[in-house]
Amino acid sequence: LIESNTRKSLNCFFHIFLSLIQPTQSQVELLKKVKGCDGILCVLTEKIDAQLLEAAGPNLKVVSTMSVGFDHLSLDELKKRGIRVGYTPDVLTDCVAELTVALLLATSRRLIEATHEAKTGGWGTWRTLWLCGHELANSTVGILGLGRIGVAIAERLKPFKVKKFIYTDVAPRPELANMIEAEYVSFDELAKQSDFLAVCCALTPETHGICNWNLFSKMKKNAIFINTSRGGVVNQEDLYEALSTGLIAGAGLDVTTPEPLPTHHPLFTLKNCVILPHIASASYTTRNAMSALAANNLLAGLRGEPMPKELKL
Repeated sequence: LIESNTRKSLNCFFHIFLSLIQPTQSQVELLKKVKGCDGILCVLTEKIDAQLLEAAGPNLKVVSTMSVGFDHLSLDELKKRGIRVGYTPDVLTDCVAELTVALLLATSRRLIEATHEAKTGGWGTWRTLWLCGHELANSTVGILGLGRIGVAIAERLKPFKVKKFIYTDVAPRPELANMIEAEYVSFDELAKQSDFLAVCCALTPETHGICNWNLFSKMKKNAIFINTSRGGVVNQEDLYEALSTGLIAGAGLDVTTPEPLPTHHPLFTLKNCVILPHIASASYTTRNAMSALAANNLLAGLRGEPMPKELKL
């Protein structure tokens, strides 16, 4: 997939390869390895901040991240240094939407609990309300942050006979909303009306911790909260209180703060909280596409050519 005729590109690629096959390496090791690089290919767990950019030195021309999110990149520092940034939107939309639907169903229909009961002898005589959950038919699905992924989620949920889609964002997005016949509502109305609430917004200073007690306290008692965006948008202490006190019915999380979430974290003690290890884009097809796009972004940047997907700073 990658052809390079320059020593510069090859040196950069070998550094990248080492970085990706050693995911447990510390930031200290990265600071050592990055010195003198012309380009960096990173994943979302690697923090590209002022300290790392300083360690890299003046040769650094391009950073390519194998992710659609870029909250791990210090964009102001990159812009200040004139460093170009590549990222991987679009190629993971379908995969993330599929996982979001799977997580929503696993949470709302209590599949993890049910599997545990079947394995551990809890499956006894038939009981009328045992392991009952909440269905999508005739429900209202809310989307916090309507973009490509939010639309793709709604398209997959529509055949489940969802009654209504609603969304909120920094402003109405009529072109996308019309694709799924979604109604724009306020943040408070999103909380009050949603039977299922899917968080799809980017992590920004404005959205950091936006899913907190203020949101959860306005939600229905039978509501299911799903987050496949970034862990930082959720106040996890408030979520724990909402779940443990029955304020909302359940939550499904593919992202947390920190990652990995410590095994002793209180959220792991709750039966009504399903936690996955950030696998929304984890299909062979999507990860291969992300890898190729990230590599091609990098090489285009090193050659001074237009990137297939460049983040405009």
